[in-house]
Amino acid sequence: MTQPITLRAARKAPRLTLSIGMVVTLALLVMPFLALLPAGHPLAISTYTLTLIGKILCYAVVAVALDLVWGYAGLLSLGHGLFFALGGYAMGMYLMRQAAGEGLPAFMSFLSWRELPWFWSGTEHFAWALCLSVLAPGLLALVFGFFAFRSRIKGVYFSIITQALTYAGMLLFFRNETGFGGNNGFTGFTTLLGFSVSATGTRIGLFIATVGLLLLSLAIGFALARSKFGRVLTAVRDAENRLMFCGYDPRGFKLFVWTLSAMLCGLAGALYVPQVGIINPGEMSPANSIEAAIWVALGGRGTLIGPLLGAAIVNGARSFFTVAFPEYWLFFLGLMFILVTLFLPHGVIGLLRRRKHD
Repeated sequence: MTQPITLRAARKAPRLTLSIGMVVTLALLVMPFLALLPAGHPLAISTYTLTLIGKILCYAVVAVALDLVWGYAGLLSLGHGLFFALGGYAMGMYLMRQAAGEGLPAFMSFLSWRELPWFWSGTEHFAWALCLSVLAPGLLALVFGFFAFRSRIKGVYFSIITQALTYAGMLLFFRNETGFGGNNGFTGFTTLLGFSVSATGTRIGLFIATVGLLLLSLAIGFALARSKFGRVLTAVRDAENRLMFCGYDPRGFKLFVWTLSAMLCGLAGALYVPQVGIINPGEMSPANSIEAAIWVALGGRGTLIGPLLGAAIVNGARSFFTVAFPEYWLFFLGLMFILVTLFLPHGVIGLLRRRKHD
């Protein structure tokens, strides 16, 4: 049983690690305010760039959340896109209510609905929408995890069943009668807490909130890694049968980290939607969940920082290739995963660590 690479590195060189982390954090906190500069200023960044980086940071939170269950507990989930989308839909419900005012959301009027479904109750309040973005994925993960772990489902079977779960969720949300906008989803947002969603000040606030969530996710991850709970999780990953022989019941540990991971994904989705301006069932596509696993594998699972880097590298490359070579993007993604599997089994973090030792 081994501790995370980044945790061991932090203990060996705490000043260097903390210095790099503080510089990066400071840069991320200063960056959004550069959007306030005049367009001709050399340091000015566009709203598009701010939105793009904010979106990548939301994906980074998902990568860190997935690393908690895959890198520590050894549970490869191919359904985290569902939890991300549920959080996004919860916030989208609030934004749609704000855009509709006293009336019904536009898609409901188009479908000739006369009243809001019962599960839309209270979504005109931001606080309830934020709670819902945590509770919806958290409760789903709790119920699903309870039965899955009680049945001792693990390995490839767990991966397949989580993929089936997100696919079922996608098919459900595609239906117009479910009350979530069908295949078009939610869009056309206007205000958030009384502020225009498209205003630069609102974008800055959302960006800073996303940075805060990412820092919180990392803080929770490192706190778990340093605790007895984290050591038990690595034991679940490396030798679950031996752990049970020692008197531990791994089900509770796996259920806790699984539910926590889903809740973090929900919060990431809640911050993603107002920045991007749309949420639809496509976010629940199994391909998105598989791509999240690629982020973690590329960065280095069980490292926390590695998945963050993996999400940034893959999504940054996607932004470039989908513009320069749109027809080759999926080939590039597949090639990247193959090369990482063959030559970087410990990801980018493992490569940096190996070069340091050399």
